[in-house]
Amino acid sequence: MENNGSASVQIRVPFYDVDLLQIVWHGNYLKYFDLARQALFMKYGLDVLYRQDKQYVFPVVRTSVKYLYPLKFNDEFTCTARIKTAKVKLVIDFEIRLLDDGRLCATGRCEHAAVRMPEMEMEFRIPEEVESALYSVKEADNEEIEAEGS
Repeated sequence: MENNGSASVQIRVPFYDVDLLQIVWHGNYLKYFDLARQALFMKYGLDVLYRQDKQYVFPVVRTSVKYLYPLKFNDEFTCTARIKTAKVKLVIDFEIRLLDDGRLCATGRCEHAAVRMPEMEMEFRIPEEVESALYSVKEADNEEIEAEGS
């Protein structure tokens, strides 16, 4: 079962995210992905406290990034997180696009496993209530969410 649920954050590249060449250090793209993933989880009612109450955590087990065009200091961009699947593991695809011309700067993916706490036991399926929340239909499926501090 695939899902095209998504959420986006708008971000302006801060000075502390760039290197001496005034381009974003490659590791910061994962931080931007995390902001979009957080917006996606919040949109579906799966914030960190919800997961802790239900005794599940979802650690990242794999990430990948393809860098296509460098982000530079003060660039404004949108980072979109889109659910790919939420069955055995949670798979989220990402894309980063410049706001001014829509240029695709990076794509990525992260995979999360469900781990039951406090036992620290890996589940072999995403918990049913999480899967249901992620596959539910929301009215504003592609709404933009402003990132804090941008």
